[in-house]
Amino acid sequence: RWFPAGSTFGHTGWTGTSVWIDPAARTFVIFLSNRVHPDGKGDATPIRREIATLAAEAMGRDRDAVLNGIDVLVREDFARLRGLRIGLITNHSGRDRQGRATIDLLHAAKDVKLVALFSPEHGIRGNADAHVGDTVDEKTKLPIYSLYGDSPKRTPGMSSADYDLAVIRARAPKAEQLRDLDALVFDIQDIGARFYTYSATLGAALEAAAAAGKRMIVLDRVNPITAARFEGPVMTRAPSFIGFHAMPVRHGMTLGELVVFFNQERKFGAKLEVVRCENWTRDRWLDEAGLSWVNPSPSMRSLTAATLYPGLCLLESTSVSMGRGTAKPFEQVGAPYIDGVRLASELNARRLPGVRFEAVKFTPSMPFYPGPESSLKYKDRECGGVRAILTDRAACQVVDIGIELALIIHRLYPDKFRVEDMGRLLGDDATLAAIKAGEPLDRIKARWAAGLADFEPRRKSALLYR
Repeated sequence: RWFPAGSTFGHTGWTGTSVWIDPAARTFVIFLSNRVHPDGKGDATPIRREIATLAAEAMGRDRDAVLNGIDVLVREDFARLRGLRIGLITNHSGRDRQGRATIDLLHAAKDVKLVALFSPEHGIRGNADAHVGDTVDEKTKLPIYSLYGDSPKRTPGMSSADYDLAVIRARAPKAEQLRDLDALVFDIQDIGARFYTYSATLGAALEAAAAAGKRMIVLDRVNPITAARFEGPVMTRAPSFIGFHAMPVRHGMTLGELVVFFNQERKFGAKLEVVRCENWTRDRWLDEAGLSWVNPSPSMRSLTAATLYPGLCLLESTSVSMGRGTAKPFEQVGAPYIDGVRLASELNARRLPGVRFEAVKFTPSMPFYPGPESSLKYKDRECGGVRAILTDRAACQVVDIGIELALIIHRLYPDKFRVEDMGRLLGDDATLAAIKAGEPLDRIKARWAAGLADFEPRRKSALLYR
């Protein structure tokens, strides 16, 4: 419970023995047992877990432990939800410090009636890389309504902005699904990038709850890549499902803060409550907070990938692979036409703080990809490219990596790389034009200054943590 995976490690033995080590705290727990005596059917797992928890608590590990919103709710014995009929928007990342699913906790909570489940992109179990449909939860037998189904049909004459708005609203809980609820509860782990779609799911649900006169209760979670700073251009394009609101690429907020921000700026007037995290400060990374890493989506497999994502993913819609279908998605990028050695050399010459680049070759393949075969870019084709190695994650301005990648690849391979394909993720046409014109990074970043200066006080009004 207090030795989370990711920042601590250990080994368990066949007879029930274990050793678990926390290097940061200079702490270890050794447990010796013989579960095979006398009949070979013993199970030492419960007592092993209990002893490790007691040892950690004896050393004060439970004091000032970082708690996500669900942990606070559990500690309060779900008092805020008693007497309510609840619809829960969640996926596999909604779990407490002990690894118990928020679905199961709310379903078993006294005087709380869990009526329906709502699933975001990647589904309720987080293993789908395609559109998902409505279904039924096998364990609770509750209906699961998909908030990431097929996109609506585009009517003749509909503008791009109107269509994007229609998509957002099509991926919100429907009025008939909310009719018998008192409140919507939201518990999903975000990773701090504007185009990671869980924030759009949150915004769409907030608007729907407000329209239906239902309460919206958000169980907040820490921003795993810290929320101490924001970077990249502020979105100037119309809202879409990969850019719900005008904010930078790396927004520097938790979802609890974002929902306050959306409610203020979009004037939804929702009856909103945020169950805040406790004992967390915005400069702390997930692993520094003692919380376990859980893949929030199928190809988001590490805190390193999440850290690099706001920069590397700017090229996701171009002819460059993000390393999907490999063991290191969002840590490496490439394409069959790229000379990785040359690209790594040019990137390293830029001397971007906190990161260096290694030339790599990788071949995307289906065993590493949970989505449909038709959507895997460069399936079974060798790609040359680079891997980003973080040397100082706090110093690295990850959006700069994406901009430099685009500048270099566009210059080296103008017939293979279309800058225009970055438009929707970048969200700012002035930056897009500057990349296409080959402007240097410092001049491109200077273009962002006015938008970031305007965003800072707007953001500040919604912040919940120091």
